Amino acid sequence: MGLFRLFNSKHSLIDSGVLKGSTDRHSHILYGVDDGIKTLEDSLAVLAFEESLGVKEVWCTPHIMEDVPNTTQSLRNRFEELCSQYNGTIKLRLAAEYMLDTVFIDRFKANDLLLMQNDTILVETSTIVPPYDLVGMLGQIMSDGLTALLAHPERYRFLEIDDILQMRENGVALQLNIASVTGYYGKSVRTKAEALLAKGAYSVFGSDCHRLMSLMEQYSRPELTKKTINNLNLI
Repeated sequence: MGLFRLFNSKHSLIDSGVLKGSTDRHSHILYGVDDGIKTLEDSLAVLAFEESLGVKEVWCTPHIMEDVPNTTQSLRNRFEELCSQYNGTIKLRLAAEYMLDTVFIDRFKANDLLLMQNDTILVETSTIVPPYDLVGMLGQIMSDGLTALLAHPERYRFLEIDDILQMRENGVALQLNIASVTGYYGKSVRTKAEALLAKGAYSVFGSDCHRLMSLMEQYSRPELTKKTINNLNLI
């Protein structure tokens, strides 16, 4: 009975070990620029929490979209302020999460983009309805020599697993919201995330952190099976 319980037990992200040495590729912890963290003190608190879990690198990826038209320079300025106040061990990096809308089209044409390494751009769309010609927009990004990294594809209601796998086959990289596999976004999102994870579809994962308390709750949920943990360790 003891071995049965051990084999079938579930774990949280905190005690699973998958966060040790990891890179958080998607977060909204750059304070006061979008719907994420609001103050410097809260940004530092999130970083302290992630540091305690062994996270080694965090990408600040604030929204750039029609409702939140952050400029490249304003985000760089705020990022420098954060870096000047943070004295921990996490490596901080700056990019952005671009909604595939008219603001993105304008910034793309002007080559005014905040990219990750290897010319990777983090993009998203509404979780309910796609933008016009989603596949075409992703294709245009890649034809321009960039790597399109699609944020949390498991959360898009209009995309089935086969649709997402086809995008991956066509060269689109995929970013998992790691809380998706804990059931934080609901059962259907979890099921899709676990299926994609099992197929090795994801290139990276991120917290998509907007609030410290939410992040702590997400990472504390005892919902991960050993299989899911093993698959996460492969990313």
